[in-house]
Amino acid sequence: MKNNITKYCIIIIVLVIIDQITKLTIKELFHYGEIVPVISNIIQLTYIENTGIAFGIELGWAKIFASLLSIIVGGFLVYYLYKIRNEISFITGLSITLIIAGAFGNGIDRCFYGLIFGTAPLFYGGVVDFILVDIPDIDFLFLHYTHFPVFNIADSCVSCGVILLLFVHNKIPFFNKLNNSNKCDKD
Repeated sequence: MKNNITKYCIIIIVLVIIDQITKLTIKELFHYGEIVPVISNIIQLTYIENTGIAFGIELGWAKIFASLLSIIVGGFLVYYLYKIRNEISFITGLSITLIIAGAFGNGIDRCFYGLIFGTAPLFYGGVVDFILVDIPDIDFLFLHYTHFPVFNIADSCVSCGVILLLFVHNKIPFFNKLNNSNKCDKD
């Protein structure tokens, strides 16, 4: 079944818009660190900025690398999705689409939010995180967790996309296969 790349692009755009609207709304309505319960203390809204990468890991001097990597990986995945669009199922395309949307959503924060809001130079902004989920306390080695790391819509997109990819990973064509199939199509 052939997939129209347009539907994937629409999904990406819609998810990035939802991600950015929620982040800007949180920045506007919440004070930094403020917590508002949504479902008791299990799910709460808060406003923090992650200046590192996943789970708040700080990069220091390599911050620009993480910012550019979000955009480069997102761009590469758009190209890859375009190349494989006729070789994949909708679920495979959706999983890659979710990862692209997440990369672009957080990439916008990292690249531009610091400059837009006057808190950091270009490519040094923090990612706005706002969903706080309570979990049972976990003590492992030197780590102590009382809640899941605060996340956002873009993070959710990446996580869901990766989980979906785990289910369809054996159906994803690689570039060498695509290059051979494209040559056959032209003959």
